[in-house]
This record gives sequence, structure tokens and C-alpha cells, in this order.
Amino acid sequence: MRHGGAAIGSLGLFTVLLGAALPLIDFFIVNVALPAMEKDLSASPATLELVVAGYGVAYAVLLVLGGRLGDTAGRRRLFLIGMAAFGMTSLACGLAPTAWTLVAARVAQGAASALMLPQVLATIQATTAGPRRARAMSLYGATAGLSMVAGQILGGVLVAADIAGSGWRAVFLVNVPVVVVGLILAVRSVPETRSERPASVDVPGTLLLALSLISLLLPLTEGRAAGWPLWTWVSLAVFPFAAFAFFRTEQRADRRGGTPLVPPSLLKLPSLHRGLVMIVPFSVGFSGFMFVIAVVLQQGLRMGPVSAGLALVPMAVAFFAASLAGPRLIGRYGSRVVTTGGLIQGVGITVLVLTVWKGWSGLGIAELAPGVALAGLGQGLQLPVLFRIVLSDVPTDRAGVGSGVLVTTQQSALALGVATLGSLFLSLLPSMGTRDALVVTLLVQLAAVVLTVLLSLRLPKTVG
Repeated sequence: MRHGGAAIGSLGLFTVLLGAALPLIDFFIVNVALPAMEKDLSASPATLELVVAGYGVAYAVLLVLGGRLGDTAGRRRLFLIGMAAFGMTSLACGLAPTAWTLVAARVAQGAASALMLPQVLATIQATTAGPRRARAMSLYGATAGLSMVAGQILGGVLVAADIAGSGWRAVFLVNVPVVVVGLILAVRSVPETRSERPASVDVPGTLLLALSLISLLLPLTEGRAAGWPLWTWVSLAVFPFAAFAFFRTEQRADRRGGTPLVPPSLLKLPSLHRGLVMIVPFSVGFSGFMFVIAVVLQQGLRMGPVSAGLALVPMAVAFFAASLAGPRLIGRYGSRVVTTGGLIQGVGITVLVLTVWKGWSGLGIAELAPGVALAGLGQGLQLPVLFRIVLSDVPTDRAGVGSGVLVTTQQSALALGVATLGSLFLSLLPSMGTRDALVVTLLVQLAAVVLTVLLSLRLPKTVG
């Protein structure tokens, strides 16, 4: 099917979904590899957290700009540039001789991801319509969720395999051949699209958005490990002023008929702003859980990296099954599928809390399986639908902006989840012990799940 003068085939769709998977896998793949990095590079806890935060913050800060550049210069072109840069920065991460070199390479890798990922959703929006778009969006949501779980599974396998003595470096080096294949496929199968009304770069908006996200995410991520020095409090104090200045700047540009980075008029779309509000607590809980469970499995339960990865396989399988069933369920029940998914996820987290509380001494992969499988099933019913809802009413010529806003919100919330739930768990660990700290963190995540269920009741009943 053609839309906007371009069409994407099955191979092209596979290629852009591969491009969507790589950045998300790399956000989570390091969780299992952190202990090996700490030992090999003699890295401090604060530096290790920068390995995670540097990537996440750079990624979140530049995503909307990446979407705008794709609208203007061509989405296929930016996808190719971003993927090539992702491959080169992955190689730099894998060859990093010191911890600080790795941090710098991870920041660059996050920037490369920000060029590549917004082009995926924008390309899907611009080259599909009707049932084909619905199917493509469902596949994107499934890819996003599976990538986040598969990242930690793959990380555990690669670290344990120690291919040619590479150890943790393999979690980055594995990207290089995948990128080469992706570039070849993209040249052959991804059509070029761009906005019919390309907009100039909103420099003030870009700078203020960057200041807002950095002033919030960096101190929250680094504060605990660094001992909450003065700069963290100053940075947090800057955040509300920067965020307000960003909103006012974008509002004025929109009123003057300019081209703001995040147009307030776009945020007025009910499907977009209601879906975005749900994605925040969902992603905070998701990423916080993935970070905490990686620490618990390896340091608390003394599992090896492979066992720690295998413990999450039931979550991945259940998520995939729910994603496959989702499109049929959405056609029949609409957005109530999201509400049901939230309830199932809540049951899964509750089962995990009870399992951990009562059976800590004998806790293993089999004991964890029911809880993580139910949580994965619930998540798989929510995430693909939310992506479809958020972008369902965004005009095609603003696909890059809409996609950038969506992935920025998601990525910022993912980074916020590691910073908040991760820091909460690590701060409770010395005084409460692993079991009790995990239970408290899971209960906080359960509160986030309850919030997503309540917010889901405000979603449009039918899904486009």
C-alpha cells in the first residue's frame, strides 16, 4: 500500500525494526555486564552509573532533534547516518581501554541512537496506512518491548561466553556485524521520505530541552553514587526553571506560526497526550525493574550472567505471545486491552512480591517464572497498543516530530526509572538487605502499575 508517495515492503519494515531494536537492546544489555566492567576497568560505582546514564541522557536529549532532522534532510538518509554512527561508536565502546573512555563512547553511542530511532516510527507513519500501518505499529511495539528484555538475556550469554577472551566487550562488538547487515538492507529496501513542509531547527527549543533533561536525569542518576554533592542539588533546582522556559519558548513560537521543536498544538491531540502520560509510569517501572532484577540475580542470589539472563526468558516469551495476540484483541476490545494488560501486570508483580517474601532462601529461575511471565504478558498487552494510540492522529507531514516526542518521552522515562527505582533499591540495600529492599522496590513499581491502569480508563475506546 502506498501512502504519501512511498511504500515500504516487508524487508524494509524488518530493516527499520532492526534499527529500532539496536538502541533499546543497548540501553539494557549493559545491566548484566556491569560487574565484569567494574572488575576489568577498576571503575567506581559513580563511573559505572555514567556508563548507563551517559548513553540514556544523550539519547533522550537529542531524539526530538533527530526526528526534526529526518523530516528535513530525509528519514532514510538520517537512518543510514545514525546506523553507521551507531556501529562505529559500538566499536569504540568495545575497544575502550579505560572506564572514562567507555563513558565518552557511550555518550556518542546515545547520540547516534537519537539520529536513527526517530526515523523508524516516522518512516512507518509516512509509508503505510490502514491495516498495514496498524500491523507495523504493533510490530514496532513488540520489537521495543522484546528488545528491552532480550538485551539483558543477550548480555548475560555474551559475557559468559567470553568470545575470544572479549568478556563484557562482546556486548558492544556484537553490534558491528549487525549494523553492516542493516546498512546493506536499508540501502536496498527502505524508501526515502521527508516532510512536505520541512521545518528549520529550533535552536532555542533544542538547547532548553537539553538543559531540562540533563538537569533532571543526570543528578538523579549520579547523585546517590557520588554522595549527593552540591552540583546535584543545584542541577535539580535548575530543572523547573528550564522546563518552564522551554514550554514558554515553544508556546510563543507556535503562536507566531514558527516551527517549535515540540509544538504545543501537537500535544493537544487527545490520543497523543493521554498515551504519553501513560507511557511515563509504564517505562519508569519497566526500566527500574530490569535494572534492579539484574543486580538481585547476580549479587543477591549469586547467579551467573547466563542464569540471570535465563530468568527473564519467561517474561520475553509471554511479552511476545501477547504482542502477537494484541492486534486481534484491539480490533475487538479497543483500548480496554491496555487496562486488562495493566491488571495482569499488577498480578504478576504481586506474585513476585509474595514469592520473594516467602521463598527467598530457595529462590531460583523456576520460582521466579510465574511472576515474571505474568508481568511480561501484561506489558505485552500494553506497550504496542500505547504506541499505536499516541501516533494515531499525528499528521503524516509531522510524523518525525510526533515520533521524536514519543521516543523522547519513553527514553527519558526509561532513564528516570533506573535513576529512581534503581537508586531507591541501592540506597535501601545496606540497611534492609537484598530481599526487603527488593520487596519495597517492587511495591513502588506496583503503585506505578496501578497508576497506569487508572490512566488507561481515559484512553480513546477505539484504536486507529
